[in-house]
Amino acid sequence: MWKEFKEFIAQGSVMDAAIGFVLGLAFKAIIDSIVNGLLMPIVGYLTAGIDFSSLKIVLKEATDVAEEVAITYGQIIEAVISFVLISFFLFLVVKGLNNMRKKREAMMAAEAESEEAEEEAQTELELLQEIRDLMKAEQESR
Repeated sequence: MWKEFKEFIAQGSVMDAAIGFVLGLAFKAIIDSIVNGLLMPIVGYLTAGIDFSSLKIVLKEATDVAEEVAITYGQIIEAVISFVLISFFLFLVVKGLNNMRKKREAMMAAEAESEEAEEEAQTELELLQEIRDLMKAEQESR
């Protein structure tokens, strides 16, 4: 059983998943910093500085004995705004990557076509050289 476990862990797919997970966490930190440091202040500016996280409906005021009971709907609004901003940012990243991939594929296709044209030109040149050699050999034999 231990041997099977070691084989399972050492498989490439498990290692690929682990590496992808770590890279995903690092990428999440980048996205969070962009959303929280760049985009959320813009949203705050556009909404006249409303702090969504503090919005709530108080059901029962705090007393000396009990804490306040409240529905904190502002946190939900903030989470939805963050989700939309993160989704939009990821959309832009994926769109940019897809455009770069398309350009790269187009360049590779153009390169392959030029190589084929080069090979075709060499083949034609070789045929012409063979014809020339045959004609020379025929003239010499006369």
